Amino acid sequence: MRHDLDHHEGQRVSRRRLIAGVGSIGLAGLLAACGRDGGTVTTSTGQTVSPQATASTSADLAALFGAANTCTLTASTTQGPYYFDADKIRSDIREDRAGTRLRVAIRVQDSEQCGPLANAVVEIWHCDADGLYSGAEAQSSGASGGGTSSGGTPPSGAPGGNPPTGNPPGGGAAPGGGAEGSAADLTPTDDKRYLRGAQVTNADGIVEFTTIWPGWYRGRTTHIHAMVHVGDNRVLTTQMMFDEALNSKVYAAAPYAAHTGRDTFNDNDNIFAETMLMKVVEDGDGYLSVINFSVDADRDGT
Repeated sequence: MRHDLDHHEGQRVSRRRLIAGVGSIGLAGLLAACGRDGGTVTTSTGQTVSPQATASTSADLAALFGAANTCTLTASTTQGPYYFDADKIRSDIREDRAGTRLRVAIRVQDSEQCGPLANAVVEIWHCDADGLYSGAEAQSSGASGGGTSSGGTPPSGAPGGNPPTGNPPGGGAAPGGGAEGSAADLTPTDDKRYLRGAQVTNADGIVEFTTIWPGWYRGRTTHIHAMVHVGDNRVLTTQMMFDEALNSKVYAAAPYAAHTGRDTFNDNDNIFAETMLMKVVEDGDGYLSVINFSVDADRDGT
């Protein structure tokens, strides 16, 4: 399978307001609501709800973002072979996955105005400690029928089975980097959805997720995928990465230590860039990581 193809709560949906219905909104409904500047949306259960912003950005995040500020347009990469709309509007994406706790905070800015972009939808997805992607466990294990990542020969060739075909929802290839952004959305091959989720940026342009430190698979350095939607448009598809000293520290402990044979690091990964590195600090029993995304919200090329 082609892992090498992959070289490529902020305005949280309020748990108090949406606890009964948020899981059934789905990404399309959330995008529609955000496109109406926070209007209401009807869930699949018939409930009318509306995205609600958190009141403010916490002091720890504000300080970290102040040290990581940039308004340079964030580079796009391909979405890779394992993206699909997981229909998971949530901040805690761990489910049953074991690993070192990681808070991921992302600030979205308009590249032209150099200011926060509210009501943008941010999705993230990444592999677990064994290198597996939910919805694609068989493909990401290199097997035809699932199993765990073996850490064996780096994958090559096409993913197991027929490659995904067709265009992303809304028509046309996914924007964000020309040919590099043209990978088609995956049709999931299992019903798992761990380590996938979406949130809405608050007035400060910030979203926050709780996840685990991502694992690795051969042929790629440690990374988290991210996609930013403004209205119905995918305005950025990119990746986030980590300092190798921290990767080594995390991977020395369970459950990561059982997965051996890592062959690709930041210095020999084929899409790593310094601008993709998250700023990371210790946070209780885990870590807090932050990064700025500067996006072309009106898609005029600037």
